[in-house]
Amino acid sequence: MAHEQSFLELIEAWDGSGVVVKHDELTGSWVFVALHDDTLGPMVGGCRMKTYACPEDGLRDAMRLARGMTHKWAALDLPCGGGKSVLAIPGPLSGADRRGLLHRFGELLNTLDGAYGTGEDLGTTPEDMRVVADVSKHVVGIHGIEGAPSDPGPFTARGVFAGIRSALRHRHGTDSLSDRTVLVQGVGDVGGPLARMISKAGGTVLLCDLDQNLAFAVSVEIGGSVVTQDNVYQTECDVYAPCAVGATLNPGTIPSLRCDMVVGSANNQLESNADADALAERGILYAPDYVVNGGGALAFTLIHQGQRNVAELDRRVRGIGDMLDEIFAEAVAAGESPLNSAARRVERVLQNAKNKD
Repeated sequence: MAHEQSFLELIEAWDGSGVVVKHDELTGSWVFVALHDDTLGPMVGGCRMKTYACPEDGLRDAMRLARGMTHKWAALDLPCGGGKSVLAIPGPLSGADRRGLLHRFGELLNTLDGAYGTGEDLGTTPEDMRVVADVSKHVVGIHGIEGAPSDPGPFTARGVFAGIRSALRHRHGTDSLSDRTVLVQGVGDVGGPLARMISKAGGTVLLCDLDQNLAFAVSVEIGGSVVTQDNVYQTECDVYAPCAVGATLNPGTIPSLRCDMVVGSANNQLESNADADALAERGILYAPDYVVNGGGALAFTLIHQGQRNVAELDRRVRGIGDMLDEIFAEAVAAGESPLNSAARRVERVLQNAKNKD
C-alpha cells in the first residue's frame, strides 16, 4: 500500500522546495509543513488537522495539498506560492491540549520567517487560527479589519456555486438549477452554505456527511434529502459536489458514479491524474478542484490587498465561473480533459513569472 513509503522515500520523490517535520511530544502529534513553489510569491496554504493511519500519510497529504495550492494560486493569477501544513493528531484534541499544539505550531511558523503563511482548512476553524495568531503573525485571514469577513468558507462556497453554473452552461446550454439535482458530500463550512445557495436557486439538494445529524438538520432547513455514505457514489444526480475529504474520485468509485458533472470544493479530489481521463471516458464533466475551490483564497487575498467592498469580493469570486467557461472551451477544442487545460493555464502563469525574473 502507498502508506508503506517512508518519510525519506516520500521526500525524495517530491518536486517541492522542501518540508519541515516536527514531532509534538506533548500531544503525540506530527507537524508537517510542505513548501512547494514560491515562483509567484510567499507560500500560502491552510492548516489541516486530521487523524491518519500513520504519520507518512499525513506527510503525503501535506505534499499533495501544497502542490494543489501552487496550482490554485497560479490559476487565479495571484502573487502567492504553494504551501500547506498538516497537524496529524493521534485522536480528537480540545481545550488546553489543542491550544498548546496550535501555539507550538505558530512558534514553528515563526522560524520560517514569513516564507509560509497558513489559514483555516479541513479540521481547523477560524478560532483555531486566532489561537495560532496569538504567537505568530503568519496567519492569513486574521487581518484585524473591522467588519471584514473572518471565515473563507462562504466565499469558497460562492466559487463552487459559480462553478456549478458554468458546468451546467457547458453541458446543457443554460445555468438554471431548476429540475437539477446536486449531491453535496460534506455539509460543513463550505458544503452547508453551498447547499443553501443551490436550494435558493431552485435546485434539489441531496446531502451526505459523516455527521448524519448535521446532514439531517440542513436537509430539514432547506427541504433536501439525506444520502448515506454507503450510497453516495451510486446515487443518481446531475452534479456530484465533493466538499469534504479528497481522493473520492478513484478507480473504485468512478465506475459507480451516476452523475453528469463533478464540481466540488474538496482538495485533491482525484486520486491520480489518470482519474480525470477515466471521468472523461464515462462522459462525466470534471471541474478541476483547485480552480473551483479558489473563492476563499481569492477573497482573503483581495482583503489583504485592501479591498473592503463585499459586493466587489463576491463579483470577483463569481469570476471563477468565467474562468471555468474558458477552461471547458479550451478542453473541447483540444480534445482533452479540463484538468489538462487547467494545468496549461497554470504553467503559462508560472512561466511568465519566471521569464520576468
